[in-house]
Amino acid sequence: MTIKKILLNVIVISVVISFTSCKNQKPDNESKIDVESKSEKPNIVLLFIDDYGWSDVGFRNNTFNTPNIDQLKKEGLDFNRAYIPTPTCSPSRLSLLTGKEAIRLGMPRHIAIDPNDPDAEYNLWPTDPVQRPSRNYLPLEEITYAERLKEFGYYNYFIGKWHLGHVGRYPTDQGFDEAYGTTNAGHPKNYYYPFFKPDEDPKDFLNSGPKEGDYLTDVLINNAVEFINDYDKNQPFMLSFWYYSVHGPSIGRKDLLKKHQDAGLQGKYADHAAMVEAMDESIGRVRKALEDKGIADNTVIILLSDQGGAYTNAPLSGGKKGGNTLGEGGARVPFIIKYPGVTTANTESDIPVQSIDLYPTLIEIASGKEYKDNQIQGVSLLPILKGNNIEKRNLYFFRSYEDQYAAVISGDWKLVKYHSGKFQLFNVSEDISEQNELIGTGLEIETKLKKEIAAWEAEAVPQY
Repeated sequence: MTIKKILLNVIVISVVISFTSCKNQKPDNESKIDVESKSEKPNIVLLFIDDYGWSDVGFRNNTFNTPNIDQLKKEGLDFNRAYIPTPTCSPSRLSLLTGKEAIRLGMPRHIAIDPNDPDAEYNLWPTDPVQRPSRNYLPLEEITYAERLKEFGYYNYFIGKWHLGHVGRYPTDQGFDEAYGTTNAGHPKNYYYPFFKPDEDPKDFLNSGPKEGDYLTDVLINNAVEFINDYDKNQPFMLSFWYYSVHGPSIGRKDLLKKHQDAGLQGKYADHAAMVEAMDESIGRVRKALEDKGIADNTVIILLSDQGGAYTNAPLSGGKKGGNTLGEGGARVPFIIKYPGVTTANTESDIPVQSIDLYPTLIEIASGKEYKDNQIQGVSLLPILKGNNIEKRNLYFFRSYEDQYAAVISGDWKLVKYHSGKFQLFNVSEDISEQNELIGTGLEIETKLKKEIAAWEAEAVPQY
């Protein structure tokens, strides 16, 4: 064989080897697309606080020491008019998870399981004037945000209070990959260990070993930090941290309690302020863990409360208790979002929004596409996060404990409805404390909202 033929064969073999090798590899640009696609999906941390009033934050009320929440506001977008459709424990969670008004699923009250019939589908409330049934669990067929996010490659981790059903209806039955600190109980009996009744103690607590002297908020945040520190999966995560705090019993961490007592706060309000500060500390620890992990710039942080506070909510009227929970103090809650690269630092929005809006917002963040679903009532907040507006709409409210039971917000206006036939009308932008009653003053908005809330009730409220 001549040298020329040998060289020709070598060239042919080299080409074949090169071609075969290329077939088994992704082109450089395809590899880059995969990396970029993954990096474009941000991690998401939802800090969902229990009974945390709109006024119980340092940047609105210097009674409270909340430097980490104050800092989050400086870095993110503060929704000044954020509301819960049914401001009470279980329904607020249902709405958050599903994007639906809780009354449409028959849950106008918190879960109240009868120990003699724990699997009962509905409960009745002794003082409810209309004796309306209310569900005792979130139906398993409902599609939660965790199940939707899983479709887009997210790993879902849940910590804390569930209060949407008993064993068999827990977070891991509704799309979450793992859960920690979940129990049937709606609140602890003590924020110092032992936290729950023996039959309510979360099973994972038995393994992780909380001990006497441990404070519940600290135990949960330790787990959240550990999750962030150890996370090594090749997929984005959503951490849903649903606090038991600051729900009663009001038991402040001892070091913080003394600090607030020394500052002049008395009784259980001092405990409440200490609980708020411990919660704020935990938010600082979550944020530090994200920074230390190097993922803070690709993590959306959301802070939201499930309803108004149990103490004073001044300047707002009403609150968790007292028969005026649909007042601004009961239904209006803290809500801040920081979405790096999307939200503008230290901005506010006065557009009325509800917690049901988080569901489509999360899906759009995860998918990068517009989300439409006629089965939900929430709308995406991404336009607002980007500095734009959303279409004007009414927000509706419904609960079933006492005479006051429904409300509608339309822009600046709010109409409240009672079983006894009473109505109230306020301009909540001009009258944040709801002191200037405008029913019967000849305003066209009164007639309009009465018709609209009646039509909504006929369509949304189940008839039994």
